[in-house]
Amino acid sequence: MQDLLNIEYRITNTTKAPPGGGVVNILYSLFFLHKPVFRYHYPMIAHLKGVVLAVTDSYAILDVSGVGYKVSATGLTLQPLREGIGAEFWTYLAVRETALDLYGFGTKAEEAFFELLITISGIGPKTALGILNVATIDILRNAVFTENTAHLIKVSGIGKKNAEKIVLELRGKLDETEFEGTSARHDDSDALEALMSLGYTQKEAREALQEIPQEISGTSERVKKALKLLST
Repeated sequence: MQDLLNIEYRITNTTKAPPGGGVVNILYSLFFLHKPVFRYHYPMIAHLKGVVLAVTDSYAILDVSGVGYKVSATGLTLQPLREGIGAEFWTYLAVRETALDLYGFGTKAEEAFFELLITISGIGPKTALGILNVATIDILRNAVFTENTAHLIKVSGIGKKNAEKIVLELRGKLDETEFEGTSARHDDSDALEALMSLGYTQKEAREALQEIPQEISGTSERVKKALKLLST
């Protein structure tokens, strides 16, 4: 089982597990009684695909082969979900002494950015999800490059100094190639945000902007062209 989960742990508590057996008992023993010291090589739950049982403004419950998983996600990820339809998430399992929390993402890139955020001192999974809830990863990458903290201070618990620290640390963690051509994409990140504020989904806005020639510059011009495409 230890090889399957690919973790190391040391026993620091000999309290008996609750009555029962099977997977529940094993998980309880691993995560709560033995206070694991984790070394993740592969995520325990990296992806889920199933049917939506329920959806709220902060999480969805996904039925996967008869097991219901509560998956916390951003409003943008949850927006298109409906009860009874199929859905899938890239996931991150946050392990705490008292809980196992699943966070879900629409793309692998978003999940990877989430993992990058939680490597920053003082940023836990809930705060990282809050950051992704106020802006897309394209907008956040651009904010890091331009040292713009406006989006970050919208997140509860993040002040100006913390936002500046996050931008500084992210800039050091992101590969330099992440910034290549960022200035050229700056109009698109602003235009994407403008279109989403008008009620279009991220997918709709992004696809419309991708059809616009790069020669057309300026946020307002690109938004106008995108609106024409979206209205046809």
